[in-house]
Order: sequence, then structure tokens, then C-alpha cells
Amino acid sequence: MLTSCGPALSTALRRAAGPAGLASFHCSARHRRSARVAVVLSGCGVYDGTEIHEASAVLVHLSRGGAEVHMYAPDVPQMHVIDHSKGQPAEAESRNVLVESARIARGKIASLAKLTTADHDAVIFPGGFGAAKNLSTFAVDGKDCKVNREVERVLKDFHKAGKPIGLCCISPVLAAKVLSGAEVTVGHEEEEGGKWPYAGTAGAIKELGAKHCVKDVTEAHVDTKNKVVTTPAFMCETELHKIFDGIGAMVKNVLQLTGK
Repeated sequence: MLTSCGPALSTALRRAAGPAGLASFHCSARHRRSARVAVVLSGCGVYDGTEIHEASAVLVHLSRGGAEVHMYAPDVPQMHVIDHSKGQPAEAESRNVLVESARIARGKIASLAKLTTADHDAVIFPGGFGAAKNLSTFAVDGKDCKVNREVERVLKDFHKAGKPIGLCCISPVLAAKVLSGAEVTVGHEEEEGGKWPYAGTAGAIKELGAKHCVKDVTEAHVDTKNKVVTTPAFMCETELHKIFDGIGAMVKNVLQLTGK
């Protein structure tokens, strides 16, 4: 950096900073720690697990942001298995959420029971029906749903520690259920001719005691008080790149809230 300024300016900067100043400058740049982010998966496949495009988008944006990523999933059976080619349950099959999530994580994944706030600066939950079927019972019970014990613990622990929580698509219902008074978005509150097919979720979020904030698919809502960041993702029927951009906005705000 110094030598690119030319010999005279380089020499002047060295004299002004002194040996201690230069050492401090280089040391701080070299040892600046990246944010450590946990990503919680719920299986593999939109209809019974994690939405794969959303998980990939989260990981790409975290990589661009220089984050150190660790992936987790609960070691529990899936609610059911969906044949994605038919959109119907595969009655004879049963699968494990952790085992299926390992497909997305390329094998580098741990049980959610091992996730602690001490080892991470933030946590992100991609969407997919797995958030409403395997991480909670929202798909069946709506506002009366129960949240997986470890998922609830993680949300409460990160919230208590003042560390940011990112959620997209349907997963904001987890924060709405667990964190009293949280502000979240799942997009718009009207279907608008099918553009927002899951708009009714906004009503359920309000019934859970949370505040729903209308946002477009490329936007993220930041609840600064609770450090909860959400974006609609596939709650909207739209082009993939817009969903990617919205997730990018969510990830960017999560990383900013870590202060790293």
C-alpha cells in the first residue's frame, strides 16, 4: 500500500507513523477476525426440508462477506418425506433431518445440540417447508405451533447474547413464535393475483404476537432492537435473481450487526 504512493510519499508516511505505528497498522489488518456465522438447516428439498436455492444463496453471500461458516441441523426424523417429482408424500420412506442436511453441507455439519453462542457471532435460518415441518409444527398447527427444543434454545440464546439472527422465506415464523414482540417480514399481506401465494402467513405472524412489516422480495427488514433480520425469498413467485438479491440484503445486514 505504501510503496504504491511513490518513494517520497512512502518515506514521509513511514517517518510520520514511526516503527510502532506501522507495526500496529499492519498487525490490525492481518489479525482482523471475520464473523463466525452458524447456518441452521432443516433437511434437503423445498417441500420437506431446506430450500436449496436459499441455502446456496446464503452461503454465497456469506462467502463474499468473508464470514467463517459452520452448519448445523437437528438430529431428528423428518415430519415426512415428499417425492419432489410428484409433490406427494412417499409413504414408505423416513429420513433424518441431520443426515439429509449433510447433502447441502457437503458432509461438514454438526448436530444442532452442539451450536453455542460462544463460538459464533450470528445465526441464519434459510427457508423451505422444513422450517415449518421439522424445526417447528407451523405447517400443521399454525399459530398454535411448537418449536423444536434446540431451535428454541438457539434463538433465545442468540437473542439474549445480543447477537444477530437472520431468517428468510417461512423461517421468520420461528422468531415470531419464540421472540416476543419481534419484527419480521414474509413479504406482502395480500396474494396479489398469485405473486404472494403464502401471504396468509403474515396474519399468523401477527397472531403469534409479532409485528409483520411489508417488504418486497429484494428487501430485508431489520429489527434493530432484537437484531432480527428477515427477507421474503420464495414467499414470492418471482425471478430467482431477485430472491438471491433479497437474501443478499439479509446477509449483509446480519454481518453488519456483528460489528466484524
